[in-house]
Amino acid sequence: MSAIRQTTSKSLMLFSGRAYPELTEEIAGHLGVTPTPTASYEFANGELFVRFEESVRGCDAFIVQSHTAPINTWLMEQLLMVDAAKRASAKRITVVAPFFPYARQDKKHRGREPISARLVADMFKTAGADRLMTVDLHTAQIQGFFDGPVDHLFALDLLVEHVKERWGDREITVVSPDSGRVRVSERWSDKLGGVPLAFIHKTRDPMKPNEVVANRVVGEVEGRVCILVDDMIDTGGTIVKAAETLFDAGAADVIVCATHGVLSGPAVDRLKNSRVSEVIVTNTLPIEPARQFDKLTVLSIAPLLARAIKEVFEDGSVTSLFGGAS
Repeated sequence: MSAIRQTTSKSLMLFSGRAYPELTEEIAGHLGVTPTPTASYEFANGELFVRFEESVRGCDAFIVQSHTAPINTWLMEQLLMVDAAKRASAKRITVVAPFFPYARQDKKHRGREPISARLVADMFKTAGADRLMTVDLHTAQIQGFFDGPVDHLFALDLLVEHVKERWGDREITVVSPDSGRVRVSERWSDKLGGVPLAFIHKTRDPMKPNEVVANRVVGEVEGRVCILVDDMIDTGGTIVKAAETLFDAGAADVIVCATHGVLSGPAVDRLKNSRVSEVIVTNTLPIEPARQFDKLTVLSIAPLLARAIKEVFEDGSVTSLFGGAS
């Protein structure tokens, strides 16, 4: 006999960073597994240490981390977890980053700037990741930064179903906060049965991050419920100014929908004190009780991530989760 043949079974192992273990626990519940115990701590000088407390040899490893503040700490922790899995002989390593770090820095606006999203993708690959799974990238081109399969998941159906349930009996217009999100708004319009589209023409000073000047509304919004859609809410400046512009143009109500609730700095106060009727986000990032408010609705992304992980593990089709749309 010239070879030894052995029938092997696959094993799925789920690992959680410390940024948001509750999300990993929820994903694990949908998959029927428990997260692999991991020792993680910091040395006195801030160095991170991780060690898996069970053998990971030959497993299909899914390493989950939500990149909330402090984002650099959690990015480094996930990179170390990937490296640990590679050196412990995991068969395949998938980075699960529901909110992709540095996604806003996906191109050079001016000279002498980095393309930080590309650097992050390169670091994941260098650390040993075979695959990347994320939700609603800032721009789809980031998929091309990673040299391997990228599972780009969409929270659209989850958000649309909630909007239909709460606001479906009203006249709706889908609004993009700027011209760059019009394609996403078109998909929203299709899902909502072909409702009208509008967008807000705005200017942004590249020297002043998080500061926006909203100008005018292009489209039909008077007397309608405006669904203002974006990929993330950071400080809330863009969204609140956009909402005020819509009200000035005669909108009856403004509903804000975003996948990622970063909610940095003054965001909570701005949204809480605005005329917006509801703010809808998913739990790709943790939102502590202190940052929650009456207008805020948080939908769980865990079932979608669990289904995608199961499809990847079983060599199925992630695209099938979105009706064949990519």
